[in-house]
Amino acid sequence: MISKWLFSGALLFELSSWAAFHERLSVAQATSLYLGAHAASSALLAAGIWLLLPRRYKLPLPWSPLFIFCLAFFVPVLGAVGVAAALFPALYLPRRRQEKSWDSMGLPELPFRPQERGKELMFNDGGLQDVLRHAPDTEKRMAALFATRRMPPREAIPILKLALRDPADDVRLLAYSMLDKQESEINLRIEAALRQLAVAEGAHRTALHDALARWYWELAYLGLAQGSVLDHVLEQAREHAQRTLDVPGNPYAHVLAGRIALEQGRLETAANHFSHAEAAGVGAPTLAPFRAEIAFLQGRYAEVRQQLAALPSETLQRPPFAALAKYWL
Repeated sequence: MISKWLFSGALLFELSSWAAFHERLSVAQATSLYLGAHAASSALLAAGIWLLLPRRYKLPLPWSPLFIFCLAFFVPVLGAVGVAAALFPALYLPRRRQEKSWDSMGLPELPFRPQERGKELMFNDGGLQDVLRHAPDTEKRMAALFATRRMPPREAIPILKLALRDPADDVRLLAYSMLDKQESEINLRIEAALRQLAVAEGAHRTALHDALARWYWELAYLGLAQGSVLDHVLEQAREHAQRTLDVPGNPYAHVLAGRIALEQGRLETAANHFSHAEAAGVGAPTLAPFRAEIAFLQGRYAEVRQQLAALPSETLQRPPFAALAKYWL
């Protein structure tokens, strides 16, 4: 109701402003009377329209009503007519909302963890490697590196090594720092164990040999050592593991020694270690992958199938055994 009175007042003031030129007044008086009446008409029109506007168009103050006032005041006649013609239909005859038949969505960012994990063969680190090889955006390639922090080191390190050849300095430096951090942590543990070994005796000394064998093996297993350094690391792991084989109650010492021998290419020695481990109580499914590898390297392919068949069905559904089972079984 208030808006209708404001619009009526705006119309009366606008008509009276033009009536000023029909009176016998001087130019200055007629102009002053016109401008005063026209300003009052524009102010009433702006106030009436502002009251009818939706809330999101009323703010910020005072710019919203001032904008309407300027349109009506600085364009005589046509300004008020234009404001009325533009706003009144929009206020009283709003456009109907149509139902959306589709939703527009942006491309999702690279996730830092899998959303679901099923029993089927999962999407592996090949996806991150493809991002590093083909993604043009440096930020996406760096996001791929950050995603490796939640992956096992054995799977993450090949991706980090691939990133060392990236054309962007930021990506290369990030990959180098992540690799260096993992290697430094292992080397610090080795140095601490070697210092303790110099003064240790008895069971503590044996435990230190076992820990050193595992840390040296970790350097080789993760691919953090290459070339002659790898040979040295494996030899150190073998020497320390050898000192733990005769300790009762540690059957997995033979498993570690067998894996080291297998990595060094001493297949017969590795097979003997795995036999000792099985005799000490290690389950055959635990040893089956290593025995299958020995059989493959020796050309006994029928035994490869037999060893893989001994693995549990759940293990054969997960990488890397899923691909092996698909080929051999």
